[in-house]
Amino acid sequence: MLIAFDGTEYYRSAKLHCPRCSTRKRSGGKTEYFHSLVSATLVAPGHNRVVPLEPEFIVPQDGHDKQDCESLAARRWLAAHGPQYARLNPVYLGDDLYSRQPICQAVRAVDGHFLFVCKPSSHPTLQEYLTGIELPSLTKQVKHGRQRFTYSYQWLCDVPLRDGADALAVNWLMIEIRNAAGEITHRNSFITDLPVNRDTVVELAACGRARWKIENESFNTLKTKGYNLEHNFGHGKENLSAVLATLNLLAFAFHTVAELTHDLWRRAMKEAGARVRFFSRLREITAFLVFPSWLNLLKTLAFETPPPVPP
Repeated sequence: MLIAFDGTEYYRSAKLHCPRCSTRKRSGGKTEYFHSLVSATLVAPGHNRVVPLEPEFIVPQDGHDKQDCESLAARRWLAAHGPQYARLNPVYLGDDLYSRQPICQAVRAVDGHFLFVCKPSSHPTLQEYLTGIELPSLTKQVKHGRQRFTYSYQWLCDVPLRDGADALAVNWLMIEIRNAAGEITHRNSFITDLPVNRDTVVELAACGRARWKIENESFNTLKTKGYNLEHNFGHGKENLSAVLATLNLLAFAFHTVAELTHDLWRRAMKEAGARVRFFSRLREITAFLVFPSWLNLLKTLAFETPPPVPP
């Protein structure tokens, strides 16, 4: 089971703020206030649906002088929720921010595995081990529609993540994609604690690339497809903004599960053509008509039964 981590903002203001806000300085010395969270989301290669799990909010922590950050929030999430997901044998995904020893150790402490993006510029010690040696490699020809691509893979096992005697040993892998003209269209590298060899490198690279689904299928949907996550539904004196963001995520989770499991819901969504239009129709029709049941409402939205006649 792949669980992708990423942080996102859901509120920003130069005036309205609360004790739970994070802050940053803008040009001219002005202070900007914002709320953000770390989202943990179930993803899978080849699937355009994701399911959000419990969020962890990035907020000032008692007893800490420094401002809270995404890395600390991710470690809190792992400590609080990692044990209950250990039965799924999870592999945690994340961008380069997560490929640091404290988070990798936190993942292993709750019986999970990690597969994090690893940029060369931020891991100089690891890069030293990759320089000047002939790496194991694999090349595959892949066809997408009428287009042909060359997928090249390289890997190296048991390399130190950082400098120092206490450095965690990890396995490194890289994927490079070229089009028919030989131009590089994608290149990325990852670290993992999972075995990397000729038999596993292709699947691991595909899983690592699935991290982008938290951006495309989760945050993009929440912010532009009808949920309006960044809209200020209410800020409150301390926790209201976080409560409303949680309700937003819960709604997204329920709707996604309905799309995956409920045939009538899927038929109604298909008739609407897009999630945002489905919500628009739902609001408009229920403003004028009273339906005897949720089933009857969905059948009407799916154009399988006429709407009820007003008394």
